[in-house]
Formats: sequence, structure tokens, C-alpha cells
Amino acid sequence: MKNILITGGAGFIGSNLAFKLTTKGYNVRVIDSLSQQIHGKDPKVNSPLYLSIKEKVEFYKGDVTNKKELKNALQGQDAIIHLAAETGTGQSMYEIKKYCNVNIGGTALLLDMLTNNNHSIQKIIVASSRAIYGEGKYECLEHGIVYPEVRKDTEMHTGDFECKCPICGSHIKLLPTSEDSKIHPTSVYGITKQNQEQMVLTVGKSIGIPAVAFRYQNVYGPGQSLSNPYTGILSIFSTQIRNGNSINIFEDGNESRDFVYIDDVVGATILGLEKDEAKYEVYNVGSDRPINILTVAETLKSKFNSNIKINITGNYRLGDIRHNFADLTKINRILGYQPQISFNNGIEKFCLWANSQEVKHDNNYQKSIRELKEKGLYK
Repeated sequence: MKNILITGGAGFIGSNLAFKLTTKGYNVRVIDSLSQQIHGKDPKVNSPLYLSIKEKVEFYKGDVTNKKELKNALQGQDAIIHLAAETGTGQSMYEIKKYCNVNIGGTALLLDMLTNNNHSIQKIIVASSRAIYGEGKYECLEHGIVYPEVRKDTEMHTGDFECKCPICGSHIKLLPTSEDSKIHPTSVYGITKQNQEQMVLTVGKSIGIPAVAFRYQNVYGPGQSLSNPYTGILSIFSTQIRNGNSINIFEDGNESRDFVYIDDVVGATILGLEKDEAKYEVYNVGSDRPINILTVAETLKSKFNSNIKINITGNYRLGDIRHNFADLTKINRILGYQPQISFNNGIEKFCLWANSQEVKHDNNYQKSIRELKEKGLYK
């Protein structure tokens, strides 16, 4: 396989992956709509992500929901890395049709074309997400392994944010979430990623194209959009700090995420492309460690040498999960993946890069909060 098509290849993960593949001798073609939310108003001039690959890949400006544009991009390709998607848990809860049209509809169109037309595709990789797990895996002293349901608005309203055993209601212990864990997304975004993953694996097997799904955790690193308020908490917090604004943390600050550095995500994805053992399997991609959001905010404040105030607000968003971190046993055993960049090293690299970027004096984040409030999704 020499010719690789990356859908959504001008995005954060896609551009980094495209660059790495070109250094390994692959011919990379990218199809991307250059969404304003990610790339700004004049992406071909001002988008660092697009500009980082502009002269290194064959670029098609196009939409994965457009049959003609997608057909042109598919010609002569040996493998597809399908990253094109709308991302953002909160936004997905009120832009439902948009998320379904792009994530589910775009994937369905791609698979329909592979099923009903001549092509040269030998492998397809799809970007899934930890969002499909919902609240992930826990252990109850009485009932063993359990999977909590969506947290109740009435409980969170009183400041009770932790997950409970769905059987007895008692406190439970967080465990790393393995690939065989229950799938029960708590957001429209998570539902669409589950759908993408299942369609790609099912159709791939039925038409004989080896398919691989990677369930990425919270990906971060240099190159993230610093102005997109819907994804990337490190970018959101960094922009707030560099503008001299205080940081308002949801819930009690103890909610946690598995932050995985972009280079590790790229490395895992390339393993899936190059290793035959990867086919027809799903793999977690993470750092194997949860970091709570208060720690993230305090670390960024320190790295930026800032004196801004950190506020624990008690506010919350419906659809958010409390905790989740990846069990990496499977991907390590089969593909030999092991994260190389620790959170401390990764956030150092991220902050050095962020400090080299122009400070964005915009109100996108506050606008996103107002939208959530208007829809009754922010309490």
C-alpha cells in the first residue's frame, strides 16, 4: 500500500498523520472541507493545520457527504484513513442533524461507494472515540464490574457528580475501560462514532476490506485549534489564560480524562495501517492514566507563568461523562503500542507551541456556553 487517502486530513490528527506518512514515503491524498470552526475564515492563508501539509500532500477541498467529490478523491488509492467528522460532545446535543449527516451519512456514503463501485482500496481505518463508552467501567464491592448509566440532573444539581452503581446505588471504583466494555454513549457525538465504527467494521468484513477502528481518548498537542471552543480543553484553557481571563471549571474539578499526545495517536494509527494483525479489530488509544481537570488547569497556569484565577463553578453540561481512561492491554499485545509521551512532557511541548502563536482575542468560548444555556444543556 503506497497511496493513502485521509478524509478530514487537514484537521488536527489528520495533518499530523499526513505529515508523518509523507516522511515514511507514502503518497498522501487529503480530502477536507476546511471547516471555518476549525480553520478560520481564510484557511488557505491563515490555517496552520492546512499550511503544514499544503506542499506535502495532494489536497482536495471537498466534503465526504458529496458523492462526486468523494469519488474523485478515492480514485487510485490503496487505503483510507477515515477521520472526517464533526467533533464536540456539547455541540452535538443541539446540532443533531449536522452531526448525523456528516458522521453517519458521510461514512455511509463512503461505504456505499466501496460496496457498489470498482476501487483499489485494501484497508480502511476509522477514527472512533472513547465517547462510545459513556461512563466507562467501574467496580462495585457487591456487584463486581458495572457500567453506570447517565448521571442524573437532579443529583448533579446538588453537587453530587460521582457515578453510582446502577444496581445498588453505592459508590464505585473507577477501572480502565477495555474494548469489551459496555457500549452506551451519553451524547449524540458518541452515538455517531459508535455508528461509524460498527458500519466500517461490518461492511469492511462483508466486502473483504480489512477494517480497523481506533477509539481515541482526549488527543492534544501542538497544532490544535486554539479558537475552536467545542473540542480540546487544553486549547480552551490556554486561550483563556493567555487572554488574562479566569478559568471556570465545571463540576468540582475532579472529573478526569485520559489525555494522549498527538504523536502517540499518529504512531498507533500507522501501526494499524501497516500491521496485518490489526484487521477487523477495535483498539483503545490513550495514555493509560486519568488526569483530573483541576490538575490540567493548574498545570497550564504554572507553565504559562500566569496569575489568573481558577474557579470551581459547580456548573455542568448534560451529556458529559465523569471519568474514563483506556485499558491499553489489547493494543500493546497485538500491535505493540505503548504511549511514549507523558502528560508532563506533552503539556510542556504544547505550551511552548501555544506561546509561539498569536493570542486569539475572540469570544467563541463564551458564545458556546450561551448556546448550551439556551438549549438547557448547561446548568
